[in-house]
Amino acid sequence: MAGVGGLKKTGSRLMSKPWVRVVFRRRVFIIAMLLVQIGFILSLIAGSSLAFRKVSLALNSLSIIVSLYILNKKEKSAYKLTWIFLILTFPIFGGFVYIVFHAQSSRKVQRHIDRIIRQCGPFFFLPGNVLPGLAADHEDCLPQVRYLQEYAGFPVYAHTQTEYFSSGEAFFKRVLEELEKAERYIFLEFFILRQGLMLDPIIEILEKKVKRGLDVRIMYDDLGCFMSLPPNYHEYLEQNGIKCIIFNPFKPVLSSHQNNRDHRKIISIDGKVAFTGGINLADEYINKYERFGHWKDAAIMLKGEAAWGLTMIFLRMWNLEQKQCDDYEALYPWKEAACTVASDGYVQPYADNPIDPENVGEHVYIQIINNAKEYVYINTPYLVVDDNLLSALTLAAKSGVDVRIITPHRWDKKIVEITSRSYYRQLVSAGVKVYEYSSGFNHSKTFVSDDKVATVGTTNLDFRSLYLHFECGVCIYKNRAVAKIKEDFLNTIPISHRITAEDCTWNAFQRVVQDVLRLFAPLM
Repeated sequence: MAGVGGLKKTGSRLMSKPWVRVVFRRRVFIIAMLLVQIGFILSLIAGSSLAFRKVSLALNSLSIIVSLYILNKKEKSAYKLTWIFLILTFPIFGGFVYIVFHAQSSRKVQRHIDRIIRQCGPFFFLPGNVLPGLAADHEDCLPQVRYLQEYAGFPVYAHTQTEYFSSGEAFFKRVLEELEKAERYIFLEFFILRQGLMLDPIIEILEKKVKRGLDVRIMYDDLGCFMSLPPNYHEYLEQNGIKCIIFNPFKPVLSSHQNNRDHRKIISIDGKVAFTGGINLADEYINKYERFGHWKDAAIMLKGEAAWGLTMIFLRMWNLEQKQCDDYEALYPWKEAACTVASDGYVQPYADNPIDPENVGEHVYIQIINNAKEYVYINTPYLVVDDNLLSALTLAAKSGVDVRIITPHRWDKKIVEITSRSYYRQLVSAGVKVYEYSSGFNHSKTFVSDDKVATVGTTNLDFRSLYLHFECGVCIYKNRAVAKIKEDFLNTIPISHRITAEDCTWNAFQRVVQDVLRLFAPLM
């Protein structure tokens, strides 16, 4: 692709310039500024003068006040424990660090999100309300459906066909086919974009569609693409007619808001077809570039009314950043005639945001576990969970439910690997069957239970996904994709290693390391 090739040449010319000019590039500048701030905080404990002793007394008092505030704050106990431990360990500047880290108020952001949610809410229901029909046919699914529709605001849809993808390669092939069919608009939202054999052909199609007058938009997370895209990539897209938003630009300031990343993966085509799952647009996801052995992933395509739910989830985030609203009804694909796609069970797209106190992704997972009667099978690339999920998993296994979890054997982060494996002992002793995908990295995020319900999405079983990131997923009920997800899981078991009690036997040093890392799990 000539345009992308030109962008690559531009990047090469930039890197060939004198080092003094390169030093001030955005990424190096941001890292340097963060290091300066950390160095300043550490310097506060390096002095020995009378003035410093007075400052120390004041900071110690501040740490006590902050600890009391944390204890009474409505927040996950794991976060409270981590911060109080840090303050007790570093009483002089622990409280000060907490204030600096949380200095930016989220109230203004929350008010803005609430306003966008109120404005968008009714348009999720443009296809109509099918909950009464589901209640008559599938009463056992009602608790989950009612929670997502009546409380979280994400309706359930009929008139939808699903297609489950058990690999990035199958997903990519179908995405290219569906993008070529686009007639009105294409919306993309991703955590990671990386130029190469996967992204470049997609951009080629998008550029072609723009020339034909389609509305094409891309939103990507700044930190997710921090080291994978040239700093001026958004300019290149906009010059070629593609509207672009960089979500939550990474700033050289210590702030908790920098933790709130857009981890969603959504493609919407005309509001009639939509994709989501764990797959980003980078070559490792289609095994054209090996990072951690074979990359195992999962995604799902929706054709029909439920695709509108994912489209609205994208538009809500887009308008959150744009600070203005689209004409949603104008984008709705079935204004003139009703959707004629045959129903294949019920489908319910949902989303989660870290600004409000409702942990939608966690609650979806817990409801599936708690409602399981026969089995619950889980794919996750990380297994760093709080007491709620740990208790749900172990209680289900102790109650006779066949609980199985597949994690990677080759991990992308060593610290997360050690922390995830620290949970094995407790899970295995309770009867949970834990497996590691022997061929490489299992990046799938799927739950399936009792041949009735499943979910495919972006939410990992770790603190970041569950509580800090913007995430999304799709719940499916009594749908053919449920059987496909179960089949994929069972086909992965023979090429995975089951963790035994002997595998969970650690020496004293390893136990100490794991215990320390689990204490800091909320910060990973």
